[in-house]
Amino acid sequence: MTKPNKVFLIVMIILNIMVLTGQLWPAGAPPFARVVNIVFLVLSLGVFIWMGVGRKG
Repeated sequence: MTKPNKVFLIVMIILNIMVLTGQLWPAGAPPFARVVNIVFLVLSLGVFIWMGVGRKG
């Protein structure tokens, strides 16, 4: 795994933890939680598309 991919994976894991925490404990969610949820969903969609279409063979 190259360095940029590793950094991207770490960012996705951190965002995932934030989204999960907001779902499990909504009262403790920070004011920017909506933005984090949207960013995580868009990035996840991009990764899934890249994995499905980008890797042929």
